[in-house]
Amino acid sequence: MSEQEYSDRRFIAVSRWGIATFFALTLLGAGCSGSKNEMVKGFDNVAEVPTLRTLDVMTLISDSGVTRYRIKAPEWLIYENAQEPYWYFPRGLHVEKFDSVFATEALIQGDTATYFKNKQLWRLDKNVRIENMKEETFLTSQIFWDQRKREIYSDSFIHIETPDEVIEGYGFTSNEQMTRYKIRRTSGIFPIKRDSVAADSTAGDSVPPPYEPAVRIQQKRNS
Repeated sequence: MSEQEYSDRRFIAVSRWGIATFFALTLLGAGCSGSKNEMVKGFDNVAEVPTLRTLDVMTLISDSGVTRYRIKAPEWLIYENAQEPYWYFPRGLHVEKFDSVFATEALIQGDTATYFKNKQLWRLDKNVRIENMKEETFLTSQIFWDQRKREIYSDSFIHIETPDEVIEGYGFTSNEQMTRYKIRRTSGIFPIKRDSVAADSTAGDSVPPPYEPAVRIQQKRNS
C-alpha cells in the first residue's frame, strides 16, 4: 500500500453514522422536492459543492496502528471534486496529539482549519492556540502543519508564554510536539518575576499577573 493510499484511509475516519445520515437526508430531500435534478439545480461548479458534510465530529486517527490524534469539530466539509481535494472546518478545529502510550503531548486549535489531502498539509487560521507538555502556550494567527515532514511552521506574529518568560517574534518552525522550536525574528523577551508578583498581590496591590495560565496538559493527565 502506498503512503498516499494509507494516508487517505487513516484520515477519512468519519463515522458511518455521519455518512449514513448524509445520504439519508439527501434521499429525503429528493423525495420532498419531487425531482433529484431540482436539488442540484444552480450548482454550475461542482468543485465548490462539498461532497460530504458532517456535524459534531469526534474521531480518533491512527498512524502505523497506533492512535495518534483526537479531532473534534462542530462541522466538517469534504471537497473531493476540487482541483486540489481538501477538507474544511469552518467553525473551528481542536486537535489532541498523543504519544506512543496515549498520553497527550500537544493541543492545537484554531477558529478555522483546512486540510489539503494530497499534500498532507494542515492550515489553521485565526486565534490559533497550541499547548505542549512543557507548559508552554503558543498564540498566533496562522500555522501550517506538514505531516510528511512532521513539522509545524508559520510566517505570522507569534506570542509564546513559558513558565519563566514571554517571547514574541515573527515566524517560527517546530517539531510536531512543539518542544523544539526556533523563532526566525525575535522582537522581545520578557522575564516573568513570579515572586515579586506574588509579593505585590499579598501587599494588596491590584496589578494583575503578566498572563492568565492556560488549561495545562498536566492537569488533563491527572484528571
